[in-house]
Amino acid sequence: MFQPLLEEGLRQTMRQLVRPLLSNAVPLALQRKLVRQAYRTSVPPKNVLFRKDDLGNVPVLRAQSTRPTTGTLLYLHGGGYIIGSAATHKGIAGHLAKLTDCEVIIPNYRLAPEHPYPAAPNDAESVYMALISQGKPASGIAVAGDSAGGGLALVLAMQLRDHGHPLPSSITCFSPWTDLTNQQLYAPEIEPVLHADWIINAAKMYAGDTPLTNPVISPVFGDLKGLPPLLIQVGSQEILLNDATRIAEMAKRDRVETTLEIYNNLWHVFQIHSGQLKRATEALSVAAGHIKRHLAG
Repeated sequence: MFQPLLEEGLRQTMRQLVRPLLSNAVPLALQRKLVRQAYRTSVPPKNVLFRKDDLGNVPVLRAQSTRPTTGTLLYLHGGGYIIGSAATHKGIAGHLAKLTDCEVIIPNYRLAPEHPYPAAPNDAESVYMALISQGKPASGIAVAGDSAGGGLALVLAMQLRDHGHPLPSSITCFSPWTDLTNQQLYAPEIEPVLHADWIINAAKMYAGDTPLTNPVISPVFGDLKGLPPLLIQVGSQEILLNDATRIAEMAKRDRVETTLEIYNNLWHVFQIHSGQLKRATEALSVAAGHIKRHLAG
């Protein structure tokens, strides 16, 4: 009985507190400030240590459990490429650090509109290549991300492939934003988190002069051949459901090992509630299994 009540309470919290913040009527600077406060409810587990660092001239946050690490997870935070940071995603990163026994690296990649494309993928690639230059094998590195960070994870892998660099062992995407044209958004009966007009505006700020149909902006229009095994998790109560299903179809078309999981009656990046909401905790455990399974041991 407790879990259904908690789920409904969290859904209402997202609808009444978070969704109103993600509005074009709210100044971007204020959005960034308020979202930082909202993410305080996403709490990392105990026995996970955080420290700031710099990799490839990009500031990062490192998360590591007290157990010995068995690999590295590069985690790319969401926020429509215009808000969010490593600090806002300490909760989900901490849970992944504990569940995977990986050191989780969360880059503070540059945000639009101050830094439109290609700042974000260039920063992500700089961090990844810095890990490689430090002697970490690509087979021991996994990449994950949520929302815009999920799309960025795919763009990073495509960019690494096209630049002739070794690819990570796997990719994990939570509610990925993969089509910034936003022309095939899903229409759920309830959308507790996102406004369509907000993500449309964010896409314009991020893309700048680059066409929204360019695969470096919208990976759903790209060639995914040769990418590592892919896990996609998405809720049924979000306008980005079609982004997840379409990229999964494209990946399977391109013969990428792909798993798509749709969680009924859950919302955008519900995994941030891991440690509180049982279904979120279970989903993150599945993601951790995917990551661990493909890491070179």
